[in-house]
Amino acid sequence: MRSDFVRELTAAMQERSDIFFLTGDLGFRALEPLQQNFPDRFVNVGVAEQNLASVGAGLAMTGRKVFIYSIASFVTLRCFEQIRDDICYHNLDVTIVGTGGGFNYGHLGVTHHTVEDLAMFRALPNMKVFCPGYGWEAAAITRALVAGRGPAYLRLGKSPGKDLSRPGFDFAVGRGFAVKDGDAAVLFATGNMLMTAIEIAKRLENESGLSAGVVSIPCLKPLDRELIISKARRARGLFTLEEHNVIGGLGSAVAETLAEAGVQPPVFHSFGIPDTFIAAVGNRAFLCAQAGLGTETILQQIKERMKI
Repeated sequence: MRSDFVRELTAAMQERSDIFFLTGDLGFRALEPLQQNFPDRFVNVGVAEQNLASVGAGLAMTGRKVFIYSIASFVTLRCFEQIRDDICYHNLDVTIVGTGGGFNYGHLGVTHHTVEDLAMFRALPNMKVFCPGYGWEAAAITRALVAGRGPAYLRLGKSPGKDLSRPGFDFAVGRGFAVKDGDAAVLFATGNMLMTAIEIAKRLENESGLSAGVVSIPCLKPLDRELIISKARRARGLFTLEEHNVIGGLGSAVAETLAEAGVQPPVFHSFGIPDTFIAAVGNRAFLCAQAGLGTETILQQIKERMKI
């Protein structure tokens, strides 16, 4: 996803001289196209994330369109106050880009886990929140961010390298889409968990004969309420999957939407990271398994909850 983002932003910066890119001293083998092509608009503020956010806000106040970029846990947790007070309060045109969301930097321990960010940024006024599940979504969101205005957060994970787009579907802010049709069990997924959801849906059909659909939610704020409600009205079981704390992310957003609409599927459950620190060290797959987000674990729980 990172390369998809860089490619789209490079193209946009060639067309527009008002776009600035700021980073907190990282991007080796990733950001060179931006640094080499736009040396006057590529700013490395060093390992100082609070300054990264505030410098970005200052540039936006002078009419620039700004993207600030760092490891997701650093560009969210370390400078949340500056994002809230400098960027969101003034409704500035700054996009916060966090790379390695979820457990993608899991081999470096809890300090590099990013599992609270969606909840944090959903709570900020004026903030839009994006969490693509693969490269096509990341590229489409980047184009939308360039065309739009205002504060936004883009969480980048590791793309599975597959094109799951559908002919005739045009991405728009606040819109999700069905990756796989099926309405007995419907799995809503965001970010890194999209491919897990697809695998589980296929297994449900093959092993249980159950019609299982998958809906990708690349935008958590604004949320595609109409799509969620329409799927929930027909589903026997509705499940959310996210590489994020079970509190405040996709599961919470979907539950809030259904409660406000008065829609109650017979079975509803959110799969996410338990409300605890995952202190183990390892790669993403290992940590997901530790957190109960492995394919086999989720599949078995869905079968048990739907009594199949």
